[in-house]
Amino acid sequence: MSDIQITLPDGSARTLPTGATVRDLAASIGAGLAKAALAGKINGEAVDLTAPLSDADRVEIITEKSPEALELIRHTTSHLMAQAVQALFPETKVTIGPAVENGFYYDFDRDKPFTPDDLDAIETKMRELAAKAIPLVRQVLSKDDAIKLFTEMGESYKVEIIQALDVETVSLYRQGDFIDLCRGPHLPATSWCKAFKLTSLAGAYWRGDEKNRMLQRVYGTAFVDKKELEAYLARIEEAKRRDHRKLGRELDLFSFSDEVGAGFAIWHPKGAMLRTVIEDFERKEHLKRGYDIVVGPQILKTELWQRSGHYDNYRENMYFTQVDEQSYGVKPMNCLAHMMIYKSHLRSYRDLPLRFFELGTVHRHERAGVLHGLMRVRCFTQDDAHILCTPEQLDAEIKGVISFVSDVMSIFGFEFEMELSTRPEKSIGSDGDWEQATAALLAALQDSGRPYEINEGDGAFYGPKIDIKLRDCLDRRWQCATIQCDFTLPERFDLTYVDATGEKKRPVMVHRVILGSIERFIGVLIEHFAGNFPVWLSPVQACVLTVTDSQIPHAESVFAELRAAGVRVQKDFRNEKLGFKIREAQLQKIPYMLIVGDKEVENGTVTPRFRDGKNLDSLSATDFIRFITQEAERFH
Repeated sequence: MSDIQITLPDGSARTLPTGATVRDLAASIGAGLAKAALAGKINGEAVDLTAPLSDADRVEIITEKSPEALELIRHTTSHLMAQAVQALFPETKVTIGPAVENGFYYDFDRDKPFTPDDLDAIETKMRELAAKAIPLVRQVLSKDDAIKLFTEMGESYKVEIIQALDVETVSLYRQGDFIDLCRGPHLPATSWCKAFKLTSLAGAYWRGDEKNRMLQRVYGTAFVDKKELEAYLARIEEAKRRDHRKLGRELDLFSFSDEVGAGFAIWHPKGAMLRTVIEDFERKEHLKRGYDIVVGPQILKTELWQRSGHYDNYRENMYFTQVDEQSYGVKPMNCLAHMMIYKSHLRSYRDLPLRFFELGTVHRHERAGVLHGLMRVRCFTQDDAHILCTPEQLDAEIKGVISFVSDVMSIFGFEFEMELSTRPEKSIGSDGDWEQATAALLAALQDSGRPYEINEGDGAFYGPKIDIKLRDCLDRRWQCATIQCDFTLPERFDLTYVDATGEKKRPVMVHRVILGSIERFIGVLIEHFAGNFPVWLSPVQACVLTVTDSQIPHAESVFAELRAAGVRVQKDFRNEKLGFKIREAQLQKIPYMLIVGDKEVENGTVTPRFRDGKNLDSLSATDFIRFITQEAERFH
């Protein structure tokens, strides 16, 4: 029997007997590595420790320190959960259970809903099974044999999955008496699942189709060790405390109503004021950068959406209506009206670039299952702009948008990451246009000096895009800004300009948003600041509080002076104890409480108290106005 040569990550070679596995390789390197090995990578592909090696393979051993370890742990823990569920509730059918960004889930078909007590029982059973160190054993069966096996087990969902596969064989994993259909790889044994927690329950339609049966999804998370798990769970608790839906109710910012319809936010006075502050800021910043403010209609003829490609590529997300027997589409985007504005005049190269900005309200049909407070709604406002420029101006315009995003995110205190999303499978436009657009975005990214990633196949249907994801205080990523480069729609709508030689040329269109959905951005802001907005953003900046009724006349004059100066101010002159009124103002996260007692009346002042309890020296109303105005201006 001849030997085989294996190449290790450092370039060194190792000789092993034919038939050796990844586990054998780890053992040949050292006992410590053999003990720590979780899986391997053969020529870049993750495999189990039992995978056989071939001559000239490049092999890497995966341990708990490897980047791939976390997904491996979470995937195996999802199988452990499914095993525990079927041990406790044998009538339950299993479907799929992948690892996801922050953990894992498994979808189950069971008539009786799981309860929080059931989750505790499942988790206890998982620990019991993990302690048994049950090996996970890979087995390859023919497609027909696998269908037969899962049919006999009554696992109809697995049968359906296998029947849809265009393969001759499939792989299964056995752990004790539990069998699951899976490509793998997996941990060697259940004992490697050492730090996990089941976190929540949700409903999920089979294959994501509302026409199919509703399943029960159990979410969980897993980490390499308990310390990492505890840190994550602490962040989850903090996220719950900061949940914008909870704070939105407590701060009286917005609400949702079943009577109105799912996915449609109702903005209360303070929430509407917060929106107004942000939108006014946006208008000011766009005007500074040479944008023209425009407004388009809410509905446009369906023929326009057909010409643009939205009807063929996006209509499942759109709403339609009839007016005078004419079909109209409710706009999910603002680009069509902006192109109509461009077409309203003959354009010269001297007119370009043109930058049309609109705080445009759009409607998109989102499935009920993905709606989530302000983060995912059916009606929202975008800070949308379309830049029409010559191909020679494109690089500078893209860089200008990146700079705009950087300036705005620094004002709000956010770091951000960028990725280039390339042509999706479902798209319009020529290969040449896509290559030119992608190259323009890539060049701007490279020149920016910022790190970026490539997100293959996730561009818009009409062009590639730069997606910008901000990081909040809990290190979560939120998609907000985007920059899309489009050669296709100007072609479809016959947009032209006259160049220096008098010849008609085609402009390029850049679609871009800075904050993105105003609704989503406000949701992110609420959670990032935990409702404690900086003074310039706070819908209420100060509240005037009286100690007794005798101070009301002076307090009224202070209130009126602040309001006339543009300070967003409330008053609380109720016949309640001062401590009670201070506590209520703190719960509403108002930055400043202005106390008015007998001393303040005598001196013609107020005593400011910050929401964290810090007291400031007494000031006149005029001096406080100057103080709070300067503080607000420091932030933007």
